[in-house]
Amino acid sequence: MIAGIGPGIGEGHAVAKACEAIGRQPECKGDVTSTMLMGCAVAETTGLYALVIAILLIFVAPGRFVDILLKAIGR
Repeated sequence: MIAGIGPGIGEGHAVAKACEAIGRQPECKGDVTSTMLMGCAVAETTGLYALVIAILLIFVAPGRFVDILLKAIGR
């Protein structure tokens, strides 16, 4: 679920830059907003894919998940 942090940071940065752009040129508000929303939607898919994979690992294949974790820590 660590992959959920990246989209949050990226979307926050995109919104901040969009607000700056709208503050500098208010007449471009529609273009900036639509482009920002499209970018946020694409960035959010990364977090959704990570959520789906995490749910699959935890509930569908818990035995394999535990084996992978134990091998990773050297037991």
